[in-house]
Amino acid sequence: MRSSLPKVLHPLGGRTLVGHVLDTAATLEAGHLLAVVRHERERIVEALQAEAAPVQIVDQDEVPGTGRAVAQAVEALPADFAGDVLVLSGDVPLLDAETLRGLIADHRAAHAAATLLSTRLGDPTGYGRVIRDAEGGVARIVEQKDASAQERAVDEINAGVYVFRATALRAHIGALTTDNAQGEMYLTDVVALLRGAGEAVAARSIADSTLIEGVNDRVQLAAATARLNARVIRRWQLAGVTVQDPATTWIDVTATLAPDVTILPGTQILRASVIAAGATIGPDTTLSDCEVGEGATVRRTDATLAVIDAGASVGPFAYLRPGAHLAAGGKIGTFVEVKNSTIGAGSKVPHLSYVGDATIGEGVNLGAGAITANYDGVHKHRTQIDDQVHSGSHTVFVAPVRVGAGVTTGAGSVIRKDVPAGALALNVSPQRNIEGWVEKHRAGTDAALAAEQARHAEKASNGQEEG
Repeated sequence: MRSSLPKVLHPLGGRTLVGHVLDTAATLEAGHLLAVVRHERERIVEALQAEAAPVQIVDQDEVPGTGRAVAQAVEALPADFAGDVLVLSGDVPLLDAETLRGLIADHRAAHAAATLLSTRLGDPTGYGRVIRDAEGGVARIVEQKDASAQERAVDEINAGVYVFRATALRAHIGALTTDNAQGEMYLTDVVALLRGAGEAVAARSIADSTLIEGVNDRVQLAAATARLNARVIRRWQLAGVTVQDPATTWIDVTATLAPDVTILPGTQILRASVIAAGATIGPDTTLSDCEVGEGATVRRTDATLAVIDAGASVGPFAYLRPGAHLAAGGKIGTFVEVKNSTIGAGSKVPHLSYVGDATIGEGVNLGAGAITANYDGVHKHRTQIDDQVHSGSHTVFVAPVRVGAGVTTGAGSVIRKDVPAGALALNVSPQRNIEGWVEKHRAGTDAALAAEQARHAEKASNGQEEG
């Protein structure tokens, strides 16, 4: 991956690569869920333990190879465990539970000691080949580096996903060695050992090879992301969500959408966002960990950890930071930023405003350019604006301050002190016009020339009127 981040912790559709695998494994309701770790152990264990599914950590020693990893996982199982052992890879995120249930069902129906998942590729280069016997059974698996020319011509590849009968696996995995081209313990060698002992080995071949594709670089990560997103969007469309342009829409697997939601082009619904019925999101909108109520509209907006209640309207070009809460029927309009603030039902912040660390009541209208000045250079302070307040354009509320119910503020006012309910708050400063200031202090500019021409025109007009 050429990254400081461990491969299996790279994000994919709202989860890490290994998070997808762990979630799928948990869906199967296994009696034991184990994760074998080695490289970047501490970071990976922290991520695994943050997932919802409880997982037992198994540390792999310095002996390399998947065979060694599985051997140590088997040692960590209870000594009397006699069920089936399913082996998954942490960098194969798109494999779904339905496919794995089919694999397990085939394994048990065949009474096999082991069953592997396979697929056929037009170009199988790099993959282990499934070598079958004359009867079509699985004879062995040969890794690319150890394969002969004839074996490399086989297009059926091993997906690296297996089900083993625990007793059979225990009986043979201890015989693995590192005597091969890569100096690793190959789990695939267990297949040949089982066949040599007269045990049955089966294979379930799947037609959709994308399900078992691993992620080893950023190109493959992007491809997996696109495939997962297409799958997620299709699922929501079939559940009653309108997605106008799937090619420009991204929905994380952790997001939740209700029927009759409409998603317009260029929209991202990320992380644990929840969108209620009838809401319209987009175009060109990003929501991360947000809640949007029924019938709300969010256009050309960037929002994180924000709550938008039913029937509310946001955007275009709004920025909602963590802690922003717009109540039912409210409005956050064009070029408005809101942070750590509650805006009450039916209240409006329509244009060019900043609302930070504020509590705004119901039915409030803040005029264009309103600002809650919440930071004094050292500490943040709150602004409280009660119900039915109407502020003139470019009002600045210097926190901490409280504005009572029904207050009106004059345009350009700077509110530094609490305002009692029903008052008119304004800064009284008579307008003063200094004649000729521009021609004197900006001589030679276009403004001075325009002023001079206007003055002459006015004099000429006055002279005609007198004549």
